[in-house]
Amino acid sequence: MNVPQTPFSRDPLMPELPEVETVCRGLEPALAGRRIAAVRLNRPDLRFPFPSGLAEALAGAEVSHVERRAKYILVHLSSGAVMLAHLGMTGRFTVWRPDGKAQNLGEFYFAEEAGRQGDGPHDHMVIDMEDGTRIVYADPRRFGFVDLIAPGAMAANRFLAGLGVEPLGNGFNAGYLADALAGRKTPLKAALLDQRIIAGLGNIYVCEALYRARLSPRRMAGTIVRKRGSSPRVEALVAAVRAVLDEAISAGGSTLRDYAHTDGSSGSFQQRFDVYDREGEPCRAPGCGSTVRRIVQSGRSTFYCPTCQR
Repeated sequence: MNVPQTPFSRDPLMPELPEVETVCRGLEPALAGRRIAAVRLNRPDLRFPFPSGLAEALAGAEVSHVERRAKYILVHLSSGAVMLAHLGMTGRFTVWRPDGKAQNLGEFYFAEEAGRQGDGPHDHMVIDMEDGTRIVYADPRRFGFVDLIAPGAMAANRFLAGLGVEPLGNGFNAGYLADALAGRKTPLKAALLDQRIIAGLGNIYVCEALYRARLSPRRMAGTIVRKRGSSPRVEALVAAVRAVLDEAISAGGSTLRDYAHTDGSSGSFQQRFDVYDREGEPCRAPGCGSTVRRIVQSGRSTFYCPTCQR
């Protein structure tokens, strides 16, 4: 299969928190408060096999709400069960309204196939709602997956158990982060990418947040914490993480191989990157005069300004 290259081609990319949040917000009005009429699975598996009895569990169920946890999409059913979905690298939901208009949510590699209503070669899951809406999950590379969580079993789910706090939730604050980083002798960037500390924070937005907080991705995580707890550096980092994510969500995420906004248009936050994928370009800080560098940390590209970030 010939897959077009992403403009950010140095690393394999998966949708990050703002992109997943964008998809959730697009799915919510199509699903919440509505009943599922039928589900068709066009193949037995994606990255993992579809859960046994998935179609039967969803058919006839009413959706109470849709939310994001880390980089997972959670579709809550009135029965108490939850359908968990991960988009992998190439997953996309397309919402087909009863009037025939389509709304693409996520990546779409093959524009000519975006008009298929569930019978395309990469259309693997088709959800028909009672009101006539059809929701199609397509995934050319099949790195995404779906799980079915029994009522009351979310905390023990293998994908959700052990996740840290949400970076946009009340639990993510300077006190929490200071406690989590205290004494850590790992690079700051690696600590921020640890899903047991902060759930859903990914490579692109960590690079951007560290730049805004003027912190080097190479410095040891514990060095930004004072003995008695938080510090101005920790507070600046928390504020930078929140601001970067909020702005990216408002912009519909970053265009990763035509990543789609809730209205089907492409996300645009990549136009605001200060460092990510800007190796060799001038730092945008007034009077800096340095250029953005790229290093590899834990197999991922890190972009930063060696002058501004200490």
